[in-house]
Amino acid sequence: MNIRIDDLQGPEIRALLEEHLRHMHSLSPPESVHALDLTGLQRPEVTFWTAWTQAEGGELMGCGALKQIGPLHGEIKSMRTAEAFRGQGVARAMLGLIVQTARERGWQRLSLETGAEPGFEAARKLYEAFGFGYCGPFEGYREDPNSVFMTRTLD
Repeated sequence: MNIRIDDLQGPEIRALLEEHLRHMHSLSPPESVHALDLTGLQRPEVTFWTAWTQAEGGELMGCGALKQIGPLHGEIKSMRTAEAFRGQGVARAMLGLIVQTARERGWQRLSLETGAEPGFEAARKLYEAFGFGYCGPFEGYREDPNSVFMTRTLD
């Protein structure tokens, strides 16, 4: 797979992000959906990546983003694997790149918010496997029965 920084201009990524937002709204009430829209992902404090197949004219496999929320603190955003590529290691590869990038930037902490519903269990297990532990709300979030907050320190 080829993971690269993306400018969010292509129709494939726009479609995947629309699918992502629809899916989040199908699982959580509107006030508990914290996924960034296209404009939010284009902000200067956000780095956005896409994963593509190696084949000529590659297919979009997934995406992920890293948002700086403090001088030494980042937040993982918009992790999504396209349906056709689920179970093929896309999210694991993307998360590995995001964690490595945060380390290279000298950040000390990486955090995230995900859903508490059963539909988010696979995501929570992936984050746990990468050393993320459960925590309280951070950076403007508040307690929400539909949200789970996770964090880890970086060495």
